[in-house]
Amino acid sequence: MRDVCIVGGGVAGLAASIFTARAGLETLVVDGGESILARNASLENYPGFPDGVDARRYLQLARKQARNAGATFELGRVERVEPVEETAPEDGFVLETDGGEPLEASHVIAASWPDSEYLTPLDVGRRQRGSKHFLEVDDGGRTAVDGVYAAGRIAGEPHQTIVAAGHGAKVGLAVIHDSDANFYHDWVTPEGYFTDRGRDVPPGCEEIDDEDRRARDARARETMRQAFEEPLEQRPTMHPSVADSSDE
Repeated sequence: MRDVCIVGGGVAGLAASIFTARAGLETLVVDGGESILARNASLENYPGFPDGVDARRYLQLARKQARNAGATFELGRVERVEPVEETAPEDGFVLETDGGEPLEASHVIAASWPDSEYLTPLDVGRRQRGSKHFLEVDDGGRTAVDGVYAAGRIAGEPHQTIVAAGHGAKVGLAVIHDSDANFYHDWVTPEGYFTDRGRDVPPGCEEIDDEDRRARDARARETMRQAFEEPLEQRPTMHPSVADSSDE
């Protein structure tokens, strides 16, 4: 049984996976194949990219970061989630997929906008708005079922990449705090930040010396240089209704 299974490999799910994996929780992302962000022609309101960034390139980098953190990925769609034991959701959940073997996880994060039908076996609190169903959550993304969370647009958050990333991270932290992980903050600090004040380095934090800092910076710059060295040939995915009309 994995610690965390995240349904949806878009921005919210990727952000959550980076935090849970870095905290040492065994994290699996079930990716349906395409994030809605891939429909954007250019992502131009995400801090850190002064002239914008190709949305598909951003997704590639976010997936790479999640893998570097230790998250694993499985391509497929989750069709049903139910408790391992009907009367004991604290024992974890079984996720039925459209392909491989059933998956088991102690915590489930739904980040699968606009699909939430697979959660109907659980009384998580779905509410309809127009043709879509959102999930009722608290400030940490927790649903009415212990161990089941929702992140991003499916939780009613605004339809913006930066919001989805922030909410995914917040939900990831809620899962960490609700788990048995020994955790304080996910911080990488300069050497002596804690220890020179007579403190132990808190769980989840790391102190690094200047040589290590420079090595990490060099590795980060090389990763970005390679990522942006050539134009990305992938084109935006059109909205299905437009694509269907163009085929007629």
